[in-house]
This record gives sequence, structure tokens and C-alpha cells, in this order.
Amino acid sequence: MKFLDLVKVYIRSGSGGNGCVSFRREKYIEYGGPDGGDGGHGGDVIVEAVDGLNTLIDFRYQQHFFAENGRPGQGSQRTGKSGDDIVLRVPVGTEVLDEDEETAIAELMEVGERITLAKGGNGGFGNLHFKTATNQAPRRANSGQPGVERTIWLRLKLIADVGLLGLPNAGKSTFLAATSNARPKIADYPFTTLVPNLGVVGVDGVEFVVADIPGLIEGAHEGRGLGDQFLGHVERTSVLLHLVDGTAEDVVADWETIIGELEAYGAVLADKPRVTVLNKVDALLDEEIDEKRAALEAVAGGPVMVMSGVSKHGVTEVLRALRARIAAGKLRHVENAAPEEDAPWQP
Repeated sequence: MKFLDLVKVYIRSGSGGNGCVSFRREKYIEYGGPDGGDGGHGGDVIVEAVDGLNTLIDFRYQQHFFAENGRPGQGSQRTGKSGDDIVLRVPVGTEVLDEDEETAIAELMEVGERITLAKGGNGGFGNLHFKTATNQAPRRANSGQPGVERTIWLRLKLIADVGLLGLPNAGKSTFLAATSNARPKIADYPFTTLVPNLGVVGVDGVEFVVADIPGLIEGAHEGRGLGDQFLGHVERTSVLLHLVDGTAEDVVADWETIIGELEAYGAVLADKPRVTVLNKVDALLDEEIDEKRAALEAVAGGPVMVMSGVSKHGVTEVLRALRARIAAGKLRHVENAAPEEDAPWQP
């Protein structure tokens, strides 16, 4: 299934049905009086968060959603049938934005959450409603209220506990594949990952969700590269896992590039807890590992872990560090799970 996280949608609620002008006509009843019914209500346009979806691809093929109009009233005081609502089913984590693509209308964070985006018009009153002591036979009725027409944007931000960050080809997809059942595309060239991937990771009897987004490059927050349009997917994570390619010539410059993009994007990401990891250490000598790790710790101002997604050395330690930084209430416990053991070191 293709991934799509931003779509423009046109919606219109149903118009109310017109009221009816009618009079009672029965044998032996000369002055039956008015009996025109009211019009039915127009249908609403509703957005609902449902389980089992992780993309907005369905809205690429249908962008217009119109609720049904209410039916007009009828004689014998019969109210018109209300129009059917139309429901836009979206993944959990979807934001609804106004036409300017900035003003937030709603945010759906739980399965089953429903928001009315456009309310249907009220039905018009029939002539029965206008009967008075001085006007026993009114010949007027109201028209139904028109529906609401508007343009909205749907933007999906994935719900995950951990967000993977790093330059292209830093080993993010390899880490996700080594720790979960996710099968992202892996190859030895930049920008292998073109869409975000989610994986459920388990360690020491608990599970959490990791999101792998396309690699960032310098200037990503201004629209360069692929990662800029996916930074929003890690806004809701509890912790960021920053992978630095240990085989790069200047690991400090690589680290500074990513941190600069986070700060330029905004405090939402810049202030999140981070776990910094020197990756691909299976391709380095012990002296190189110590040198590059020390250089990273000097600029990061804290400890830097070492890991190899290929040999799985250090992976369990990294997962435990992530678990420690995720809120306890967000962890999912797995019954009868044995504690994880780290892979033996094989330089």
C-alpha cells in the first residue's frame, strides 16, 4: 500500500428539506386546516479515526464528499426524511486543518473518535407551524437551510514511541529490521527509505513502536531532500534515536547537521529526549570506535552508545536505553517474555 500523509479534501453537508404547504382534506370536514410537515435535516460530514489504517491513500482517488440533503415535508404532518451523514475514515493521529493548511480544526488521537466537520442544514417549517389564532390557514412554509461547503486538509502524523533520526544511509532501516518484524527496504545507497515505516520492538518483556523516517539532509526544514515532509511524524514520539554512521569521515559534522535541522524545525523536536548512537561499529577498529565516540560525546554533552545493526552488537543495550526514556504508561507488557541478551561482540 502506498503511503500518503497529506491530502486536500472538499466537503459539503446536506441542505435541509423544504417545509410543505398542505391542508387536511377529508370527507365531512370542511375546514381541515393546515397539515404541512417540516423538511428533514441535512446530513453531516463527520471524520472518524479507525483502526487498521496508516495512510491517507484512499483520499487520493476521492477528494469530494457530499452528505445527503434532507427530504421535503409532506402533507398529513409528515416530516421529511433526514439526509444520511457521510463519514471520512482516517488513521489515528490525523490532523484536520483549515483551507490555509495552518489553522487546526481537530486532532484524532484515539480509535473511534469522531468530529463533525460540517453540520447539515435544518429542515424548513411546514405551514402547520405558522397557524395562529388569527391566521387559521397559512399558506407559507420555510425553505431548508443550505449545507456548509468547505475545503480542508488532512495531515497524518504517525503515532510512535521512538523516532529514528539520521542522515541518509545511517542504518535506520537496518536497525528497524533487526529489532522488529518490519521489513523496510535496505540498500547501500542514500534515500533508500522513501516513506515512513513503523515497527513494534520488544525488549525485556515490553513493547514499543519505532518510526523510521527518510534520512535528513542539511536544509531539510526548508524543503530540501525527502525528510522535511516527514519530520512531523516524530513530533509525537517520547524519545528520538539519533543514529550516526560510524564509517563517515566526520561524525561530528553529521551529528551537527541533524541537530541543526531539529532546532530549525522547532522546539517540539529540539527539546525531546535523545539517545545518540554510533552505528556500524562492526566496520571499525577499536581505536576508531574510541576516537569517534569520544568526539561525539564532546559535542553531544553526554554519553554516546555504540551499536551495529548488522551484527546486532549493542542493539539490546540501545533498546533498554530507549525503554528507560519512554513513559511507563505507554509501554505494552508481553506475557512470558524472557529477558533479552545482547549479541556477542565480533569486531
